[in-house]
Amino acid sequence: MNNKILNVYKYRMAFFAVSIILILCGVAAMFINGVNVDIQFKGGAIIKYTYEGDLDNQQKSDIEKLVSDAIGRLSTVQLSESAVSKQLVLNLAGNEGLTPDEEAKILDTIVTAYPENNFEVSETNIVEPSIGKRFLKNGVIALILASVLIVLYVWWRFKQISGLSAGVMAVVALVHDCIIVFATFIIFRIPINDIFIAVLLTIIGYSINNTIVIYDRIRENAGIASKMTVDALVDLSITQSMTRSISTTFTTVASIAIIYVFASINGIQSIINFSLPMAVGMISGFYSSNFIACNLWVMWQKKKHPSK
Repeated sequence: MNNKILNVYKYRMAFFAVSIILILCGVAAMFINGVNVDIQFKGGAIIKYTYEGDLDNQQKSDIEKLVSDAIGRLSTVQLSESAVSKQLVLNLAGNEGLTPDEEAKILDTIVTAYPENNFEVSETNIVEPSIGKRFLKNGVIALILASVLIVLYVWWRFKQISGLSAGVMAVVALVHDCIIVFATFIIFRIPINDIFIAVLLTIIGYSINNTIVIYDRIRENAGIASKMTVDALVDLSITQSMTRSISTTFTTVASIAIIYVFASINGIQSIINFSLPMAVGMISGFYSSNFIACNLWVMWQKKKHPSK
């Protein structure tokens, strides 16, 4: 056993306060920036253009503004490059499709601003609002189903340490992580789309794994040191698993950071939009597993079994 035990439960209110402050920052950002729902969820049009030469991030932002001003609809631009050609992908959110006149006006606006890049339309796709709503609904159902299965698994797997309370608090920690990830999307004005669902599902898997490792330590220590108070038991278990948690989180976040830097240098917006909230979610998963779920579980046990 480690001679120096972390006093995690003693400072639980400080840990809760940090989470509340971060969540409130996300709420404030939502009122300031709004929620940018992409066309995958609310419908719209996707137009792909081939072009020549180079475009930087500032020019990308300028094209977004030019198109929005030209047709009065919110637009986002992504740049990609393959061995064959360079592509500009224009996303136009809205409840309606795109008329031929609007499509021609967009192309004319871009060509007028950047005639040397030889823009040409390569593909046009329309996303119906009903399809977007169904996709969003299925994504939410997937998240809820995952949470229910997690509670059932933890309830069965950790019956020795009151599995139901452990499962519920694990899901509370997952909800915390999902809110932090959502706040990241809002603060950095990343569109809410299929990437958002992918990040949430990945973070749920990572975070619950970290929580289960600590629960497993609690169960083992409960059998060895049966006379310990429940808060001392959790402090001991978190201390013993802290090195592993930090190492796992650091290596994962470092890998994601490398991907983020690579995507930023090459202007791959889709990877940037995925890797940034993913890194934040990984850190949040580490935090919630060690300082939220376990502390809430102790509080539940103390209230249910004061003698512990």
